[in-house]
Amino acid sequence: MTLRLPPDVAASIRAHARDEYPHECCGALLGTEAGDTRIIQQVIRLANERADQRERRFYVSPQQVLMAERQARAAGLLLLGFYHSHPDHPAIPSEYDREHALPYYSYPIVSVVGGEPVEVRSWRLLEDRSGFTEERVSD
Repeated sequence: MTLRLPPDVAASIRAHARDEYPHECCGALLGTEAGDTRIIQQVIRLANERADQRERRFYVSPQQVLMAERQARAAGLLLLGFYHSHPDHPAIPSEYDREHALPYYSYPIVSVVGGEPVEVRSWRLLEDRSGFTEERVSD
C-alpha cells in the first residue's frame, strides 16, 4: 500500500500543520486509486471542532465529512482519508486515533516540532480495528 503525496499536496498539508500549531490540524484527502496506490490530488482544510485539548486531539463532524465527500464527487475524485498533525509528538497514531478511525481510509500524520513539520507517515486501520498498518508515503 502506497500513498502518493505530490510535492504541492505535501506542502499544503505541512503548511496547514504549521499554521495551526500548537493545535492539531485536520483535513481531507481527495484523489484516485490505482491498484494498491492512492494518489492524492487535492486536500481540504477542515476545522478542528474539538472544544478542548486541541493540542492533543481533533474532531471532524459528520457535516464536514459530508461536505468533503460532495467536493470529491463534484471533482470526480474519491474521499480517501484524513490527515492530522501531532504537535510535539511523533507521527504515530495514538489510542485516541485508533478509537476514532475507520477502516479503508488513509490517515497521514504530520509530526510538528516547535512549530515546524518534520515528518509525515501514513496509516490504515486494520479491518478488525485492532491497530494500524503503515503505508508507504511517496511523491
